[in-house]
Amino acid sequence: MKKLFWITERQPETPLSRRLVSSGVLGKVVLAFVLVPLVDLYVLFVVAGRIGGLETVALVIVTGVVGGALAKVQGVQTVRRLQYRAARGESPSRELADGALILFGGALLLTPGLITDGVGFALLLPFVRPRIRSALSSYLGDKIQRDSVVVEVGGRSE
Repeated sequence: MKKLFWITERQPETPLSRRLVSSGVLGKVVLAFVLVPLVDLYVLFVVAGRIGGLETVALVIVTGVVGGALAKVQGVQTVRRLQYRAARGESPSRELADGALILFGGALLLTPGLITDGVGFALLLPFVRPRIRSALSSYLGDKIQRDSVVVEVGGRSE
């Protein structure tokens, strides 16, 4: 039996596209996808004006390479911890959350820009992730308690 878990906004009777538009989530996502690259580009130009264009390009390349290596190391360590906890019959929820944060941090490091690189590096640092995990857990817990998020469980036999 295959089980699926997902989180949706409360209003299961309306299609997802309508819920995203009516809740303002779509506008925030579009704003983030437009605003973040523009700010990142502005910061790149400012830095290039101060240290030089080639040096700025080198800095972006170095942050990508170093970040990729760090993401690999952190990812492997997290998978090992996950396997260890699962083998002992313990819940690997912390490791799963860490894995998601590492994946997101690695994705941010792939985008050229100094702001996204800074956030990506922060997500890869083991002493920063617990704080972010805690903040996300509190945020989602509050949303679930206010019934603005519903966790739906479904599945079908194949």
